[in-house]
Amino acid sequence: MKKIKASHPPKVITDLRHLVISGAEQFGDKTLYIYKQDKQDQVFTFKDNLSRMNALGTAFAKLGIMGTHIAVMGETHPSYMTTFFATVNGGGVIVPLDKDLKDEDLISFMNIAEVSAVVYTEAFNKRIAKYADRIPTAKYFIPIMDKTEDCDGEKVISFESLIELGNKALEEGERSFLDHKIEMDKMCAILFTSGTTGTAKGVMLSQRNFTAATNGSCLSMQYDESNVFVDALPMHHSYEITCGQLAIQNLGATMCINDSIKNVMRNFQKYKPNAEMLVPLYVETMYKRIWSEIGKKGMTKKVRSAIKISNLLLKLGIDVRDKFFKQIMDPLGGNLNSIVCGGAPINPQLIKDFHAFGIFVLEGYGITECSPLVAVNSPGKVRYHSVGQPVSCCQVKIDKQNENDETGEILVKGENVMLGYYKNEEATKEVFTEDGWFRTGDIGYMDKENYIFITGRKKNVIILSNGKNVFPEELEERLKYCGSVEESVVLARRGDDGDTRITALIYPNQELVAGKTAEEIEALVKADVNALNKELPVYKQIRDVEIRSTEFEKTTSKKIKRYILK
Repeated sequence: MKKIKASHPPKVITDLRHLVISGAEQFGDKTLYIYKQDKQDQVFTFKDNLSRMNALGTAFAKLGIMGTHIAVMGETHPSYMTTFFATVNGGGVIVPLDKDLKDEDLISFMNIAEVSAVVYTEAFNKRIAKYADRIPTAKYFIPIMDKTEDCDGEKVISFESLIELGNKALEEGERSFLDHKIEMDKMCAILFTSGTTGTAKGVMLSQRNFTAATNGSCLSMQYDESNVFVDALPMHHSYEITCGQLAIQNLGATMCINDSIKNVMRNFQKYKPNAEMLVPLYVETMYKRIWSEIGKKGMTKKVRSAIKISNLLLKLGIDVRDKFFKQIMDPLGGNLNSIVCGGAPINPQLIKDFHAFGIFVLEGYGITECSPLVAVNSPGKVRYHSVGQPVSCCQVKIDKQNENDETGEILVKGENVMLGYYKNEEATKEVFTEDGWFRTGDIGYMDKENYIFITGRKKNVIILSNGKNVFPEELEERLKYCGSVEESVVLARRGDDGDTRITALIYPNQELVAGKTAEEIEALVKADVNALNKELPVYKQIRDVEIRSTEFEKTTSKKIKRYILK
């Protein structure tokens, strides 16, 4: 079994331009990305990363948008990160947007951020054309994959034509981008925390934030240029940006871009990764599939017995996992030995079983406001039920209301902590203590060795197994406009399969349902909820409805006592 140990310490970057330049100098023609284009594998090197960043950044300067706010959205693609680097290293502000959001939300976020350009992958070619005129600040629309029939209009400029423009300008001596002096504490990114325009907050991050989090991530992961990842997470997510892109690039590893959720396992077999950055949804799916296949073959008892024997031998220093569990590991490519997983809690039994097969599952903890990494377990130092120890770029403490309390709110301070919320001073003040600690909104405790244990959520946010956040307040606000709904509370329930299901507890509009049977009331309410679901991204849709016959219990200020609902 291959040990998870870097051959040398990771380099410490000083800023995000240094990350790209040093990567090109250290790793040169080594493959950074393998990705599909026109159904063929394409290779993108560390040198390509630098040359294309310089070309695009210079093109932005020629267009007069260097230093402005630029949105980027779509599927994972090397040009997505080229846009990121060209924007932030030219003094601009990158605005990565969730490709799964409805058009209305995307439009709203782009207008809030006052973007001067929008860069997007092929899936958005036709969509952007429909609402480009509703983003008045946007001077340019830049398709990464230019399809002329979809992308007409004087504001549309293809990504590759900008690369050509930038390279020509560089040859002519244009150095505005190359010579730009990076301001470490200036906002360089706005990451929106939710898909609702009513409750969304734009997290402002700086180069110092990203740099600190990237260095902290590299030091905690124990990876190097020998590692190969299948990149399966959405590009807009802070976890993917910092840990799945910046840190992995800095380490010199190779990323094989997954072209579809349906093809994850197929790509594991094709590219044979030895490490992964995932959210629980993927890990749980892999786990269920493994045991399902074992069960179909009638091998469950035999495999459980093999695990006991293997674990006993491992304690004696004898590792037979490669031989014992080869048939289990081969569908995952045969080389996988570690998975860093964050975004939601993981069942400790899953972690134990994967370790028995030869894979470390390293549970971590982060929050967008901390760029996002706060803590992670390390190979050989995994503590079950814990999200690990704080990474090097931050301090963590527990804010207990009383000395006798076992738990309290988790507070973070460090160079990875955000500047604040964009255009929202009130919300910013609410999440910082007077002495500068960031309030995560999560409840937990730390043991004597500084392992962090999360016991609950102070905020009402529902975190799905795929790492996406759903804010109940958004759905409750929308439910108010359903004629059959008088009051509602949205919360998470565990389904029979263990998955989180968004559930709406609803007290119906009594005037509307007067004289109706329970079945008729339920049908009426569900019809309204189904209509609402059609307006929502799939991951936000309400899966279950529970009808109440009485009003919710309220405080004296007429607020529903959410905490008593289970």
